[in-house]
Amino acid sequence: MEPLFRIGRHRVWRIEEWGGKFAPPQDLFAEHDEQTFAGEAAAFTPDYLRDGELYAFLQSWLIDADGVRILVDTGAGNGKDRPHIPVFGQLDTDFLARFGETGVKPDEIDIVVCTHLHIDHVGWNTRWDGEDWIPTFPNARYLFPAIDREVWDPAGSHYAAMLGRDVNANVFEDSVKSVLDDGLVELVKNGFEVGPGITMRDAPGHTPGHMVLDVRSESDSALFTRDVLHHPMQVIRPNSNSIYCENRAVAAGTRRRIVAEAASQGARIVPAHFGGTHSVFVRQTDQGFRPVKG
Repeated sequence: MEPLFRIGRHRVWRIEEWGGKFAPPQDLFAEHDEQTFAGEAAAFTPDYLRDGELYAFLQSWLIDADGVRILVDTGAGNGKDRPHIPVFGQLDTDFLARFGETGVKPDEIDIVVCTHLHIDHVGWNTRWDGEDWIPTFPNARYLFPAIDREVWDPAGSHYAAMLGRDVNANVFEDSVKSVLDDGLVELVKNGFEVGPGITMRDAPGHTPGHMVLDVRSESDSALFTRDVLHHPMQVIRPNSNSIYCENRAVAAGTRRRIVAEAASQGARIVPAHFGGTHSVFVRQTDQGFRPVKG
């Protein structure tokens, strides 16, 4: 499989886990504006909208950065019990076969970056071996935001206050705890350097510890924004949050900052769930910001 794009010297592959209709826009956007969305619907169809429902993907990204293999987020995983979001429960996808098409084996991954510890970003951290959940990428160093490790632990003091605790049921136990127990995890904070020109930066709001991966090489840059953006409508209306954002005011501020930064720097934005070309650039106009196909 050829890389989907490059960031300077770095090659980047997209690994699809799942794609399909997810929800009507009014069910995802907390501040949904029907009139504004309708005005953009034709441009969103069919890449991001089909039959009145948002069309989205679960997908991971593999970066080969001068021989260091970095996997960004790990989707929902197979065979996991997800009682409060069944669309991602008990999946049986060919994710690992698609992963293999990159020419890289799971045991050849050096670093797994989990930008936040939500259900659809940590699932393939582990796989079921018939007896237990074991690391899918056994030789990797798993990087978790320190804040999210604290707030999503059901045994911790913050968990009861998390709005998404029901949606995230079982996630810590089957996709986070085992790699922690195996000593594979490094807990990171703002500004952590994954490698030369590759930095994890705080981007809170969607979750308290949500981070973006900032990748720069030669004259190119990309922001792996993950769930700062779920849909290109949020480039146009950055104040529009998903219902899964823990702190909507903070999330909107983060989104405005990231979108403006991408526009000013010419950086590619790589969200978690975009369809179409799966990444976008941002153009600033007199009316605001517009997504441009990657």
